[in-house]
Amino acid sequence: MFKVLDLANVDNPNSLSNRFRSRRFRLFESLVKEVPRPIRILDVGGTNSFWEQRGWAGRDDVQITLLNVILQDRRHRNITPLTGSATDLSLFDTGSFDIVFSNSVIEHLFTFENQRRMGMEIRRVAKAYWVQTPNFWFPMEPHFHIPGWQWMPLDMRVAILRKRRCGWIGPCPDASRARQHVAEVRLMTAHELQDIFPGAQLVAERFGMLIKSWIVIYGFSDTNERCDQAFENCDVRLV
Repeated sequence: MFKVLDLANVDNPNSLSNRFRSRRFRLFESLVKEVPRPIRILDVGGTNSFWEQRGWAGRDDVQITLLNVILQDRRHRNITPLTGSATDLSLFDTGSFDIVFSNSVIEHLFTFENQRRMGMEIRRVAKAYWVQTPNFWFPMEPHFHIPGWQWMPLDMRVAILRKRRCGWIGPCPDASRARQHVAEVRLMTAHELQDIFPGAQLVAERFGMLIKSWIVIYGFSDTNERCDQAFENCDVRLV
């Protein structure tokens, strides 16, 4: 039986969500080809499983630091897990990473002010960065799996979540808990991303004719050429 959750299961390598991630990652790999080794990467919100699925765990030419609110296990010699906040990267010196990578994290910070702080910190510690986030204007909300969810009034979304399961969450009869879940996710527009990451390039990831998500990239060489070369495989376009 068709289930939206099956399509969004990141642990299933054949899910639609993972196929999109794999497409995006092929573009990422093409961008980092010219970066001198070893590459120092900070993955804000990252997990071991993400890098394992993409074959980067255990590599000698890449050192990855995972920063997450929940500490990951130490599984690989080239992946170092830490705990911390996406809005405060004071653990790290300015310019201390060749690349900051973040996949579907910046939308989980409740407010635009927090999103701006994350952007400022990424720009401070990174020589280059890659930040992906769902598009506010794509009709299917990717966390709660209800069409138009992000356009509904907050109180309506809270009422729905209190009574039924929405995506991976709920039902949450407790009003304050339901409101916390709803308020956590703030999808972003292209204009907001351009404001937070001035000088970066915005890449549109398309699903059919619609823009499903945005990828913000900065500091890589031959970005236009590499995005054009990867277009057929990655379904992305510069905007």
